[in-house]
Amino acid sequence: MDPENRKLLAKLVVIAVAMFGFGYGLIPVYKHICEVLGINQLTQKDGTVAPPENTQIDRSRSITVELDSNVQGTLRFRPTQSSVTVHPGEMVSVMYEVVNSQDRTVNAQAVPSYAPQSATPHFKKVECFCFKQQTLQAHEAKQMPVMFYLDPQLPREVKTITLSYTFIEIAGLAKVPAAEKKL
Repeated sequence: MDPENRKLLAKLVVIAVAMFGFGYGLIPVYKHICEVLGINQLTQKDGTVAPPENTQIDRSRSITVELDSNVQGTLRFRPTQSSVTVHPGEMVSVMYEVVNSQDRTVNAQAVPSYAPQSATPHFKKVECFCFKQQTLQAHEAKQMPVMFYLDPQLPREVKTITLSYTFIEIAGLAKVPAAEKKL
């Protein structure tokens, strides 16, 4: 190998080792800077992991969400609690229960409504049984969640919101066993 090439190779190896060392040394420097500035801290002083805080929650306000249910058909349908108190921006989960007391499979769909109507655009559902049809087998009972939050832009004069679901049986869509079709 040519002496100039050896010299160049040695310089490149030194540069590569220096770059690796610099990158490796930045980790404790970065952690120290973050600790001093109080940013990006994943652990508290005692070493426990700090849960992330949702800074979008407006803790200065409390809204009562009343839960209501109605049924069109033969199902029994109700919320498992009558109301919940929510801060705007806070994620909340509530449960509804539906029971099919029939000897047949039933398909149904829940349709939500809100009062006052001014709250409707501020009621943000993340998960809801109302997003799709529900099929209940004969004598089946289900617990169904609704996860939601209230947009912090909800008008301040709104203190109570009623979330009402009407569970509607959809006739003719339930699967009929082959033995019943022949009759």
